[in-house]
This record gives sequence, C-alpha cells and structure tokens, in this order.
Amino acid sequence: MEFFRIRKDIPFMRHALIFNVVSALTFVAAVFFLVTKGLHFSVEFKGGTVMEVRYSHGANLEGVRSALQAGGFDHPEASTFGNASNVMIRLPITPGSSSDTTSARAFEILCRAEKGTAKHFEETTEKGERHARTACLDTAGKELVSLQSVEFVGPQVGDELAQNGLNALVMVIIGVMIYLAIRFEWKYAVAAIIANLHDVVIILGFFAFFQWEFSLTVLAGVLAVLGYSVNESVVIFDRIRENFRKQRRMSVHEVIDNAITSTISRTIITHGCTEMMVLSMLFLGGPTLHYFAMALTIGILFGVYSSVFVAAAVAMWLGVKREDLIKPVKEKDETDGAVV
Repeated sequence: MEFFRIRKDIPFMRHALIFNVVSALTFVAAVFFLVTKGLHFSVEFKGGTVMEVRYSHGANLEGVRSALQAGGFDHPEASTFGNASNVMIRLPITPGSSSDTTSARAFEILCRAEKGTAKHFEETTEKGERHARTACLDTAGKELVSLQSVEFVGPQVGDELAQNGLNALVMVIIGVMIYLAIRFEWKYAVAAIIANLHDVVIILGFFAFFQWEFSLTVLAGVLAVLGYSVNESVVIFDRIRENFRKQRRMSVHEVIDNAITSTISRTIITHGCTEMMVLSMLFLGGPTLHYFAMALTIGILFGVYSSVFVAAAVAMWLGVKREDLIKPVKEKDETDGAVV
C-alpha cells in the first residue's frame, strides 16, 4: 500500500557527506555527555530499598510520588502490580540510613498522606506463628495502607544487572551482524551495525545530557530500537539488491537513491503508525512508561535517519557493487566441458 508515489528519484546520496558529518558530530557529542555526565541509573542499577504496600483502595501513584518527594526522597519510583491497590516503591540509597530506617520513614510519609497513624503490632497466623506487621489506621481503626514487604537491593546486584544488560546488547549486535552478513554481504552488515550503534549511542547521549533516569525498562527500549532500526535497513538493502538485478545501467548511487525513494511511502506508514502508539504511551502512559516511550521515540526518529543517511551511505563508501549481491552467470563452454 502506498499513500503516494514519487516519480523522480530524490538524490539522497548526493548530500550523504553533509548528513554524515552532522551524524558524526551528534555521535561525538553523545559520547562526550556519556563520558562527562554519565547516565542517571535507577534503583535497579545503583541499589536501594524496595517496598511493597497495599492500599484499601486504588492507589494514586502520582500522589505517592509527590508525598515521598516532599518528604525528602529523590526520584522515588512507584508502580502498581497485580492490581491497582498493590504498589511497589523503589527508593534510592540514603547515606547514613539503613533499609529498615528508610522504609519506616517512607511508610510514615505515606500514612500521613492518607491522614492515618502508623501502627506496629504482631499477628498470629493460622499455623500459630507470630510475626510483626505494620499498617496505617484511621481514627476508627480501619486499615488504610499496609506494609507487605521490604527488601534491600545492594549495589552488587545493580552491577550484575548492568553487566547482564551490556551482555544482552553485545549479543544482539553480534546476532544482527551474522544475520546481515549471511543474507546480504559483509559490507552491508558493517554499514547496518554502524547505523545501529549510532542510534543507540545517541539515545544514551540524550539520557546523559538531560539526566533522565535510566532503568531496566529503558534498556528494554534500547534493545527494541536495535531490532527496529535493523528492519528499516533490511527493507532498503532488499530494494537495492532488487534494483541491481533490474537496473543494469544505473550507477551505484543511482540504485541506492531509487531504493530509498521507492520505500519512502512504506517508511512513513510503518513508522508513523508505530510513533502514534509510542506517543500515546509517552503522554498517557504515566511516569512508569514515560522514559521507555522517550527512548523509543528518539530511536525511531534517528533509526529512519540512520537507515537512509548512515547505513546506505556507508555501504556505498565501502564500495558495494552489483557483483557483491548478484553472482555473475558463468558462460557455457561451447564444448559443454568435453575435451577431445
């Protein structure tokens, strides 16, 4: 399906050098911010206190975050799990405070926000065992909020998660290179990986420059962008291979220009629909999905850009030619191989 058809090929490769200089400068700026500012890692990577609380009603996540921020906690994370009453809260490490002290202070803040009083008491289970329990009660003794569990995530766990995330990123890159090298040719594999790394580094550069929180959810978004960007490059490379077979008189840059121009309508439809979904998560998904959607938005926009002005241009400069994709037909010997 096409919304429109461009009759005359757009000379993308004529301006490829200018756009690639811009890409290189943007890449260098992203690396600079990553080195100088670094990423603002979330509790999963830095360590901290994880609390599970249960409300007697649907929890107001924005109210929970606002109350904790007003109480002195920097960048608290709150998200529901299971249902709207169960809330998981992640708090960063507080210097000079233990996990128990941090959780107790946070629960007191949440209890005051509900206009209740925190109580500590013991309960007897069905098996006759006694255990301590913390809850927030109103003046009539009705339970408003209960503390279900408290866990401490140490920095060593965060280091392990960061290492696992890096390993996942490396494995994706290696897998993409092998796939493209088998399907096309090594020059296309190198071009696509350079374009994909360009997208990933620029996403990380945005997060470093604005000091947006980098969590496991954002890491999942970065890995998704890798696959998404490769898909666009594969579509263009497929059309280049098809043009090499059909257009025998075209030069290499004319073949690439025609391939990109002929896929523009498909690109607009595909990425436009995806971006509408991502923008809905960005503006309506709340703080939990905000930075995940932000990573996808940056990745989609730069993924389209890199597939055209980075991947295709690098493949052209690596010297890709018709013979790389189309094996020459071997002329048949007049004697059909017979020797007299």
